Amino acid sequence: MRKLYFIISILILSCTSQKENKESVTLDDISISYIKLALKIGQYSPDYIDAYYGPEALKLKPLDSGSVKTFPAANLLNEVNILINQIEAIDTAGRDKLEKLRHEYLRSQISSVKTYIRIKDGQNYTFDQEALALYEARPPHFSAAHFDSLLTELDKILPGKGDVSARLEEFKKQFIIPKEKLDTVFKAAVAEARKRTMNQMLLPEEENFEIEYVTDKPWSGYNWFKGNAYSLIQINTDLPIYIDRAIDLACHEGYPGHHVYHLMLEKELVEKKGWMEYSVYPLFSPQAMISEGSANYGIEVAFPGNERIEFEKTVLFPLAGLDAKKAEQYYNIEGFTKKLSYAGNEAARGYLDGKMTKEEAVAWLNKYALMSVERAKQRISFIEKYRSYVINYNLGKDLVKSYIERNGGADENPEKRWELFEDLISTPRTPSGLREQ
Repeated sequence: MRKLYFIISILILSCTSQKENKESVTLDDISISYIKLALKIGQYSPDYIDAYYGPEALKLKPLDSGSVKTFPAANLLNEVNILINQIEAIDTAGRDKLEKLRHEYLRSQISSVKTYIRIKDGQNYTFDQEALALYEARPPHFSAAHFDSLLTELDKILPGKGDVSARLEEFKKQFIIPKEKLDTVFKAAVAEARKRTMNQMLLPEEENFEIEYVTDKPWSGYNWFKGNAYSLIQINTDLPIYIDRAIDLACHEGYPGHHVYHLMLEKELVEKKGWMEYSVYPLFSPQAMISEGSANYGIEVAFPGNERIEFEKTVLFPLAGLDAKKAEQYYNIEGFTKKLSYAGNEAARGYLDGKMTKEEAVAWLNKYALMSVERAKQRISFIEKYRSYVINYNLGKDLVKSYIERNGGADENPEKRWELFEDLISTPRTPSGLREQ
């Protein structure tokens, strides 16, 4: 099957140049041009391409380290404008649902490419402007008073007295996974997440992954999808890893998160349909909101209700050598702190818009996101590198959750939730499309 779609893609490549001056440009033609453009940007901005497993013929050699690497914004903008005009000229009337979704996906992705080129060329965007232009999202605004009220409630259930952030950090020390047991605990979490996912979804027989433990990264975990249903999952051990992160990372990076998301797109769209645009994943694009949102919501899909805490109490806590009798209290408090997740977005907005200094942003994260100073500094490093991308985790999750539950995938209907989730990660989707459906 893979040989077939690569042969098809090469045929498409050979025809693309012949059609450039004709009016009958197809979505397949635009798809190849989009890939070429994204990979070209990736030469100058390595973080831009998160994954590529398409035709070797489209790959570009890394730029010579000794050569001048001036970002060719004008040329790239000309290319993207041509693509925008081409895709807007295509009439989707009479096409089936998937074809229409494909058209909208390409239109959305190409539009974000234009924004990214402008950002790289030095154009300034506010946090909100960038989020909308890159990810089709309007991040909500929350005041300090909103978070203060949540902290007041948390203060009532958190052991001890005094500063809430310091007390939470002290409380959570009891739930750190010892480094020597981290691999055992994480692999057990992945195995359970994989089993639960495979009970609901038919995954390719060859699907597989590798786990690496790394340091000196701005993120806590990362999935590098390599194609052929294979992923490299990296876990950052710079800071202590708490017991709840085992399931979080196993699901988010693995099952049914990023690993499954990418292999399903590869299987259903690239291999079966030959829609080559899905063989490239530009990180700073609307696709990221679907990818991160589904990965975070996938935790609840795989471990609904009390199933997560029961599994952790009986399996993960003992493996980590932690007191399972304290699990209920831990997750009661952890569940409450998740209500503060948007505090991180406010820190990013304030810092990137120049309304907070780095020190003020760290202090905000420490107070309102309840991060240790060390973890807050790591988060600022992430914000400096990935900017408004932070919205994809919480706002993306809320978007996916709302779509699935609005269409019948509520807690009382887990089978329907899995069905909708699988369809979501196997078909062309955009953030605006999820809001409308």
